Amino acid sequence: MSNGEDVEFTWVDSTSSFEAIVDQLLACDRYAIDTEFHRERTYFPALALVQLGWGDGNIALVDPTVVDLSPLRTLFDSEVEAVFHAAQQDLDVLTHAVGAIPQNMFDTQIAGGFVGYGTPSLASLVNSELKISLAKGDRLTDWLRRPLTDAQQRYAAIDVAYLIEIQDRLVAKLEEAGRIEWVLEACEELRQKGQSPVRPEDAWLRLKDARGLKGRGRGVAKAVAQWREHRAMKLDVPVRQVLPDLAILGIAQRQPKNESELSQARGVDGRAQRGSVATEILAAVAEGLAGPVPEVPSGGDDIERDLRPAVTLISAWVSQVAKTEAVDTAMLATRADLIAFLSGDPRARLASGWRAELLGDDIRELVSGNASLTFVPSENSRPAGLRLLRSDQVQ
Repeated sequence: MSNGEDVEFTWVDSTSSFEAIVDQLLACDRYAIDTEFHRERTYFPALALVQLGWGDGNIALVDPTVVDLSPLRTLFDSEVEAVFHAAQQDLDVLTHAVGAIPQNMFDTQIAGGFVGYGTPSLASLVNSELKISLAKGDRLTDWLRRPLTDAQQRYAAIDVAYLIEIQDRLVAKLEEAGRIEWVLEACEELRQKGQSPVRPEDAWLRLKDARGLKGRGRGVAKAVAQWREHRAMKLDVPVRQVLPDLAILGIAQRQPKNESELSQARGVDGRAQRGSVATEILAAVAEGLAGPVPEVPSGGDDIERDLRPAVTLISAWVSQVAKTEAVDTAMLATRADLIAFLSGDPRARLASGWRAELLGDDIRELVSGNASLTFVPSENSRPAGLRLLRSDQVQ
């Protein structure tokens, strides 16, 4: 087998057939799962296909446009392990479409990041681990169109065809490196993140330049952005179709009291200048003006000045540690992780678990002055780079 073209699968378009498959999966110890979806024209992701793989080469492509997916809740609530690749978006989609996500999961992309693969694609893992070169499919496929061509179905089936075998190979490497618990912890971290609800009250923080707004303008931006989020949810349309970001910033600056003033705000088009939509926007503006000025979350440029040099220096050291330990840098610690940790946030990812074991304790020593970083030139087979020295190591 060289490119997966002879992968066999079953198209499932009846709920009774799907229920029978779920019964089979409940008798397994694990199964592979993937989804295809679109969200270009909707607020919530529109699930178009669910791919399942289990046992000795069994693959089912489930059509959610005609099949009731509620039996998945029973499967997700069980101890049967779900094996994903790059699960974040799949978890978001399943949360909306099924109302549940697996209680036990493994992500091969995360696992690959702990054995030197960085943030690998499925194709790169299959190629490296199994010496199989997957055929490239059409990334712009309309997965909601029916019927899907045989080539489209085959491309979707390949997404789960090798996941179990890839998992076995990665787990063997992880156990040899003593990192399997790290991966399981990271997978659970992702699983919990996947269940996080949308917070309309925080939508204003995603606006470009929102943090630069002052005083009441900040409150108006928060209230109008929150209104936009709720309306987009209700209509199931992208937020930009309700009101563009530019319009929210324009409204926050002008703070209109009536339709005439609203129409003069930059970015507000005819749809939002009159009628019930305008009335709702003006009500949101009034709410924003009347309420307390929202605080901008700390972090980023707001980090204390004396910590900024530490973040920059430690970031360079983290990148080196990640390379040395063959761990994906983004998985190990982002700049935001460092800021949260140095700011004393007890929820910081570096404060506990495997990250604390690998980095957190050393960072505490650095910040407290009990250790330092020094640049060491290359020697013999050891590359040049930063080295952490504790006080008792300094001569």
